[in-house]
Amino acid sequence: VQLQASGGGLVQAGGSLRLSCAVSGSGFRLNNMGWHRQAPGKQRELVAIITSGGTRNYADSVKGRFTISRDNTKNTVYLQMNSLKPEDTAVYYCNANGLYSGSRQAFGSWGQGTLVTVSS
Repeated sequence: VQLQASGGGLVQAGGSLRLSCAVSGSGFRLNNMGWHRQAPGKQRELVAIITSGGTRNYADSVKGRFTISRDNTKNTVYLQMNSLKPEDTAVYYCNANGLYSGSRQAFGSWGQGTLVTVSS
C-alpha cells in the first residue's frame, strides 16, 4: 500500500488549496484516512480524519475552514483548505489504515508529504 499526496503550493492568506492523496496497491480495505501537518520546529499534528463510514473530525484550528472528503471508488482522500492563514504553513502528510483482505493483517501507511506555504 502506497500513498501519493499532491496539491501543495504557495498561496496568499485568504486563498484556497485542495490536497489529494491517492492510495495504490491491491487486496486491501481502507478504514480511516486523514491528514496531518508539521510546521517548522513543531510536532506533527492531526488536521482532519474521515472514517470509512464518512464521519469527520477536525482540529479546532481548522474547523469551518478545511473540509476532508474521500472517494472510495478511487481510494483517494482530499483536503479542501479555504481561508488559509500563514499559520497553516506546514508539510501536510496523508495517512490511511486498513486491513489486507487475505491475511486480515492491519496496516497503516503515510504519504510523502506536500508543502503548503501561506504568505501574509
